[in-house]
Amino acid sequence: MTNKPRVTLRTIPMPSDLNVNGNIFGGWILAQMDLAGADVASCRASGNVATVAIKGMTFHCPIEVGDVISIYCDIIKVGRSSITVEMDVFAERGIKREKHKVTEGTYIYVAIDAEGRPRPVDA
Repeated sequence: MTNKPRVTLRTIPMPSDLNVNGNIFGGWILAQMDLAGADVASCRASGNVATVAIKGMTFHCPIEVGDVISIYCDIIKVGRSSITVEMDVFAERGIKREKHKVTEGTYIYVAIDAEGRPRPVDA
């Protein structure tokens, strides 16, 4: 729907973000994606949004401590009150900053009013 997905968030996971297997905890990347998607959705809605669903997630490979994570967002659908955002997550790894696609997902947000009720996106 947009011309080109844009980098919405860049971050670096830390040792405190590790799971018991020594990789970055999946919940950590879900939260980062939610932040990035909400930023894009709230700009499109010109106001607050709430996450209502994660339509799908795919983990391609683990994220490691020290990876530079970039989340690319693209609005793929706008409904009356909902905004669907597709995200691709890449990790730049090592000295050569080799780029790997680590995760992708689709989140759905709803525009909300001051009382937290759904409102039209294009009100």
